[in-house]
Amino acid sequence: MAPTLDEDLELAQQLADAADVITLSRFRADDLVVETKPDMTPVSEADRLVEETIRASLATARPDDGVVGEEFPDTPGGSGRRWIIDPIDGTKSYVRGIPVYATLIALETDGELVLGVVSAPALGRRWWATRGGGAFRDGEPIRVSAVGRIEDAHLTYDSVSAFDAAGLTDEFLALTRRCWRSRGFGDFWQYALVAEGAVDIALEPSGLKIWDLAPLLVLIEEAGGRFTDFAGDMRADGGSAMATNGLLHDAVQAAMRS
Repeated sequence: MAPTLDEDLELAQQLADAADVITLSRFRADDLVVETKPDMTPVSEADRLVEETIRASLATARPDDGVVGEEFPDTPGGSGRRWIIDPIDGTKSYVRGIPVYATLIALETDGELVLGVVSAPALGRRWWATRGGGAFRDGEPIRVSAVGRIEDAHLTYDSVSAFDAAGLTDEFLALTRRCWRSRGFGDFWQYALVAEGAVDIALEPSGLKIWDLAPLLVLIEEAGGRFTDFAGDMRADGGSAMATNGLLHDAVQAAMRS
């Protein structure tokens, strides 16, 4: 008998608890080992240990499920379910002692993302959502904002260089100038801020993988917002991400295509 979504959420929370212990114990450690991967992005010993720990737990608790993670090869499964893991989203921040990092855990069932947990222990925050179950921060329900005009919106992004790489620098700068405020919060945090209504638009135009976004899609949608790639498709594996409170989504898409 397949686990219920509530049982899966309980397991995901336990996995996040274990990850938090590891990441906090090595955060700002003088002897933290950091290497550079072939794609020139950093990876720490904590990244690998978190993913190894989560994979070992899933192998016991959900042996028939597949696992996709950033640091190790995919584990195939036969259940039609797969867990998607980013052991430390925001590794560049983590290795510099900046507390804006999180472990991301998502569950996909028959091709649909149904669960997401985002745990940021150095910020003292955890967000989660399940399909039909709503979105939460530290146990309290959250909801996107009701801002309906670009001119009143707070926009966040990861880096200007990502827009350069996508050939969208002019469109991006024009949009930021229309907005009430823009700040580069980046990584998972910008999407969590959209979900809880503190920010209205989050943009990343290039360079993303499914583990960067999978739980955030569920979180945004369950909080009442919209999450698509830059082509307008509701997906976490499109290489880009556009998250809004929903009311602004069409206008933001039009601005980025102009």
